[in-house]
Amino acid sequence: MKRWTRFIRSTLLSLITLMLILPCAGEAGSPQKVLLWPKGVPLVSSDQDTTVPFLSVYPAPPAAANSSAVVVCPGGGYLTLAMDHEGSKVADWLNSLGVTAFVLKYRVGTWDGKKNKYPIPFMDAARAVRTARARAREWGVDPERIGIMGFSAGGHLASTVGTHFDGGDANSLDAVERSGSRPNFMILVYPVISLKTEFVHRGSRKSLLGENADPELVESLSNETQVTSMTPPTFLVATDEDDAVPPENSVFFYMALRKARVPAELHIFRQGKHGFGMTSGDPVIASWVDRCEDWMKGMGLLDRR
Repeated sequence: MKRWTRFIRSTLLSLITLMLILPCAGEAGSPQKVLLWPKGVPLVSSDQDTTVPFLSVYPAPPAAANSSAVVVCPGGGYLTLAMDHEGSKVADWLNSLGVTAFVLKYRVGTWDGKKNKYPIPFMDAARAVRTARARAREWGVDPERIGIMGFSAGGHLASTVGTHFDGGDANSLDAVERSGSRPNFMILVYPVISLKTEFVHRGSRKSLLGENADPELVESLSNETQVTSMTPPTFLVATDEDDAVPPENSVFFYMALRKARVPAELHIFRQGKHGFGMTSGDPVIASWVDRCEDWMKGMGLLDRR
């Protein structure tokens, strides 16, 4: 009888301890939410538009932190955001490498292309890089080791920031706006790049620019045409089977990077449908994260500082 009493008491104590620990663990693992525009969101589409763009900050574990950081832009055709497999799961992977992750919730448009058109998503993404840089010390980040990563339409957004950046406004009263928006490196996963060729993802272009877009704007946002020697070093991954965003998008961008003598690496896997994200039943395509890690190591981005 005494043995059963001790067993029940021990079990109850274990359950109580677990109940006390789990909430704390959940709170510790929850990302910090940071508003991009705390003093008011610019270019609100309508009185009914309640979208508030923000960053979910996933700090790298202190024991592994190496001071690098990545702003993550989930895809979704500029219509929605794949915040799980192209957002929080990406942050978990980056944290495992000692990298701080900033998952971006940016404003997206509508099928008719009448809401949150360009430059609204671009403004949010550029602001995300500025925010990470302006508050780098707060998060233990090196302001010169801040990259941007994008999937599908998020890849277009990331590459737009990487080809249309500026050095910040030194006269701004807003400390964030005084910081530059140029990422130090880019990681583009099955990205939309061109808006003018036969390989365009028409849904993304329509959501971003609407119908009958200005040809000059289409040219400007076909990011393979905007690469210069100042474009950040880039890692690209795509698949030959992708019939939603053909791999030619990545090839065009890679060729432009080579022409500009920008360090770049491109992987095109034979198999793999669009949108595989961080997980895949195919171990071959799933290995892209290992190739990306190798590239980051080669760039010195995982060296501890």
